[in-house]
Amino acid sequence: MFLSYRTRTGTDRTIKLIVGSASACLLLAAALVGTAAVRAETPPAPTPVPTLALPDFTSVVAKTEGSVVNIRTTEAVAVRPMGAGPGNDPYDMFRWFFGPDFVPPGAQQRGPNSGRKGHQAPSQGQQERTVPRGVGSGFIISSDGYILTNNHVVTGSNGIFVTMTDGKEHKAKIIGTDPRTDIALLKIDAKGLTPLPIGDSNTLKKGQWVLAIGSPFGLSSTVTAGIVSAINRDTGDYLPFIQTDVAVNPGNSGGPLINLAGQVVGINSQIISQSGGFMGISLSIPIDEVMRVVAQLKEHGKVTRGRIGVQIGPVSDDVAKAIGLNESKGAMVSNVEADSPASKSGVQPGDVILKFNDTTIKHWTDLPRVVGATKPGTESTMEVWRRGKVITLKLKVGEMSAAESAGSEQQEEAPKPTAADALGLKVINVPDDVRSKNRIKGGVQVADSEGPAATAGIAAGDIILVVNDTDVTNVKQFSKLVEQLPKKRAAALLVMRDGQTQWVPVTPGK
Repeated sequence: MFLSYRTRTGTDRTIKLIVGSASACLLLAAALVGTAAVRAETPPAPTPVPTLALPDFTSVVAKTEGSVVNIRTTEAVAVRPMGAGPGNDPYDMFRWFFGPDFVPPGAQQRGPNSGRKGHQAPSQGQQERTVPRGVGSGFIISSDGYILTNNHVVTGSNGIFVTMTDGKEHKAKIIGTDPRTDIALLKIDAKGLTPLPIGDSNTLKKGQWVLAIGSPFGLSSTVTAGIVSAINRDTGDYLPFIQTDVAVNPGNSGGPLINLAGQVVGINSQIISQSGGFMGISLSIPIDEVMRVVAQLKEHGKVTRGRIGVQIGPVSDDVAKAIGLNESKGAMVSNVEADSPASKSGVQPGDVILKFNDTTIKHWTDLPRVVGATKPGTESTMEVWRRGKVITLKLKVGEMSAAESAGSEQQEEAPKPTAADALGLKVINVPDDVRSKNRIKGGVQVADSEGPAATAGIAAGDIILVVNDTDVTNVKQFSKLVEQLPKKRAAALLVMRDGQTQWVPVTPGK
């Protein structure tokens, strides 16, 4: 007997089987089972794993680093006359350790800024010498020699020297500075330079690769790379920052933050560090904000900003809920300056500014930047949240300057306070002199605070201007408002203290 079968390789095989031979049958069964086992145990072919290639920065660096410059500055310091030899000065040893401008106890200060505006000139018998002050970075923005850097790199210096990547050095002059944004515009006498292309910082995304080129610790033309860690990082300064994990160290200040297209998207400005060196958090000024400043510095040598005359603060979740806002957004007005654009347009303490012109105020720190970027004299519109609804106001933007306020004062005998109410408040009518000083028409003044109100932070002397959506006019009306408040539900009280207002949630007691 012959039996044919096909192997895994596809070839035909035939074996001779003697019928009745038990051993032959067993042999055949074992062979067939073994073939099936081999087929079952053979693992499938592995799936190829895609490889992720890191970006190649060489082409970006090649076309951008020639436009990045090293900036060194000098300053004048007061020194002792040359005639005073060693051993004649009892503090000579101190100056050896602490520098030539060491000031003995009780002696007149002879700081490094002596002789410049705002500082005393060297006293008779003293001399000045120029010494190195610091090192920073910058980059070319025009072929005729305009250079951008940080204001803190050049402020207080008496000499600024720009060194190109080919080693050529130029003396620079300051065209204009803006301390608020930490921007300085310099100019060197050079032609045919290659400027860095300006990008769009609004298109940046978290995780995007960026490069920093600069002079950390004085090491010129140094390139570091990283990713964007956060957008619009609010640090309490005038501008929001681009946060990256690019290695930025002292000396990188003023250098460009560059995307993979070779465009500048920011100026490296600050580091967050406990040691003063790189710790993975660096902050850059968005280039969109920078170029708005540059335009004014080129034309006027300074920056003119708009102002509306309000003091603002954040809107917390509790306050937003209490006053009927669907989310904590906008800028809460705590004070309105007298005779300011905001005052003339009808803005009131406690208003929440939601929109200025066409810009939505998502965070309270957005407002100063938006208003500041508006040209003084511009007719503008503003949407505010007041008493449960949106109100549109029109105003003419003023110019940022010191505002003055004045008010007449009259004396009035303080009336007897009411008994404590459900909020734990004892109140009186606001004295006329206090109303005049704070430019308010109604409200009640807290004579004593206990219970829920005291827990919420309300204290004697505070003025209650609004309860929920209702303006407070006098003690009698305020008492009725408190009586009608639902129990176990927080009421929003607009409280003025020292000329500043804020919403305070208070839940009535039993």
